[in-house]
Amino acid sequence: MAKLVAILLVGLIMEAAGVVFLSKGLKQIGELSLINLPEISRLIMRGLGNANILRGVALEAGFFATLLYLMSRGDVSFVWPLTSLGFVLTTLAAKFILHEHVSAVRWGGVILIVAGAALITYSEKLEPKKSAPAPAASERG
Repeated sequence: MAKLVAILLVGLIMEAAGVVFLSKGLKQIGELSLINLPEISRLIMRGLGNANILRGVALEAGFFATLLYLMSRGDVSFVWPLTSLGFVLTTLAAKFILHEHVSAVRWGGVILIVAGAALITYSEKLEPKKSAPAPAASERG
């Protein structure tokens, strides 16, 4: 379990950094002035050439790869809820890297997320250890 949690933390750090880069990049390329095909195409082309957006997409893809690995190795009911800790890291990144104001109510939400993740982690310790299933007759030889 410790290995899965360590891999999850690496993935969540990639996710939080990716969101920061995406936010910076999206602010750099600007907003749509009109909703029409030429304006949308212009914005997409600006996004494809923006280093922050490209970094953000790469980091989000890295997070997705770690998530795929984790879900192939652990219980989805354990792994998926723990990804909510990404909200904690993203809120911290927004506060300290993007210098966004984070209200007390938002911090309260972050504390609730941490409490939920702690309960899920604790429940994993309470589960009886699963033994590996015996190989099927066709796998024995």
